[in-house]
Amino acid sequence: MKIKKVISLLCTAAMLLAVPAGNVYAGAEDQSVVVTMPTTSEPESGFDPAYGWGAGEHVHEPLIQSTLVRTTKDLGIENDLATEYSCSDDGLTWTVKIRDDVKFTDGEPLTASDVAFTFNTCRDESSVNDFTMLKEAVAVDDTTVEFHMNEPYSIWPYTMAIVGIVPEHAYDENYGQNPIGSGRYIMKQWDKGQQVIFEANPDYYGEEPKIKKLTVLFMEEDAAMAAAMSGQVDHTAASYSDQEIDGYELLSVATVDNRGFNLPCTEPEEKDGITYGNSLTSDVKVRRAINLAIDREEMIENVLNGYGTVAYSVCDKMPWYNEEAVTEYDLDAAKALMEEAGWIEGDDGIREKDGEKAELTIMFSNGDSVRQALAEDSANQLRELGIDVTTSGVGWDTAYDQAQSEPLIWGWGAHSPMELYNIYHTIKDTGSAEYSPYENETVDKYMDEALASSNLEESYDLWKKAQWDGTTGITQEGDIPWIWLCNIDHLYFVRDGLKVADQKLHPHGHGWSIVNNVDQWEWE
Repeated sequence: MKIKKVISLLCTAAMLLAVPAGNVYAGAEDQSVVVTMPTTSEPESGFDPAYGWGAGEHVHEPLIQSTLVRTTKDLGIENDLATEYSCSDDGLTWTVKIRDDVKFTDGEPLTASDVAFTFNTCRDESSVNDFTMLKEAVAVDDTTVEFHMNEPYSIWPYTMAIVGIVPEHAYDENYGQNPIGSGRYIMKQWDKGQQVIFEANPDYYGEEPKIKKLTVLFMEEDAAMAAAMSGQVDHTAASYSDQEIDGYELLSVATVDNRGFNLPCTEPEEKDGITYGNSLTSDVKVRRAINLAIDREEMIENVLNGYGTVAYSVCDKMPWYNEEAVTEYDLDAAKALMEEAGWIEGDDGIREKDGEKAELTIMFSNGDSVRQALAEDSANQLRELGIDVTTSGVGWDTAYDQAQSEPLIWGWGAHSPMELYNIYHTIKDTGSAEYSPYENETVDKYMDEALASSNLEESYDLWKKAQWDGTTGITQEGDIPWIWLCNIDHLYFVRDGLKVADQKLHPHGHGWSIVNNVDQWEWE
């Protein structure tokens, strides 16, 4: 660790020690925990499902509100407020029956009217999730709600699993600042920019939470580490796997937090001042060669210090993952493909074709050291293939446009097949996917059919076929428009004696996902 960073940590620790700890750390005796989260995890609009609290695919399941259903550890679906749900044969109506014994923390009963109101509000106001498929939610009676869809949407249960139900009678523009819910916890105090305190809901209809009080401190990385070093927190994200803190153990959580880069699949063309396509990666043999030339195991060991898993798709380990995506590292086969494509190695080791050098720029977001390291490692490996790769840091204000013609290291990964759709499906009337030039009508058709299915489990096979059906798809033997590198483990320092409950695969991004099941944590 650099000297400046050490000094920064020690100075921050000194400041923390000067602060009275009574409001910060309680400990095991009263079954409370104190965790830190990045300052970016604090919801700007408050704890409101319409604006980010529990309604974002990369976010989490809400603590304050209840959901109709929830995801299981293997990413299946189980009931929460719902007692049963079904979909009509045409896929246009979802009917959900809910419990009749649930109350909000103000004592009012939770009914189907609250459910309908919540989803109609999200449809009209959501800034973080897509509800365009929802025409209207209607309360048929106190315990029955119908979701009328504009179009079939088989994966609707995954949306229901992240939308917390709000009380219609107590909802206004300020709801997120002082939310009322029916979930496992009540928000007792929110000191903006500093901390939020949750206490167990004594009237919760489910299993009684083991942790009675959760304090979340919003901190920058250095301050969070200093808080752990001074013993004032029980749990914090670990930025460096080779660090040790007395009294804490390192917890590694498996994820579907992917890192990979796009390969534009079309010849270069300029439109509206933006270049779309890349002359090198427009050749499918080149894209396949690049995929074979990436030694993912080496990358995980050297860049991630072993804390990660190889990635072959954006949905590894998900129920809709097609194992045909697996590709073994084979540099010789990769070189043979480049030769077949007419790219001949020159005296300097760089391949050429028709007077053109095999050159690429792999971009990464400024300030992200892991993405930069992955870009550098990819560049080094691809130079062995004969491709001259440079790396470049970019800001997100220009990265999306630049990625239309050059690879960019991306981060993806969600508990929904829509991640696959959003990356690979052609946008209507454009002839291309959104983030990188690519189009395959057969892939689109499978995903459209998957969404149109009236049965969630049966749709999984169609999502798998979109990846590879034996003839075409997005895997190695298909179009391979994206190269997936690794799933990054999420690392945390956990105070000795605190048992963190088994985690689901975490989606993209550190944050609230780790406390999704904080009610099941316990002190030993």
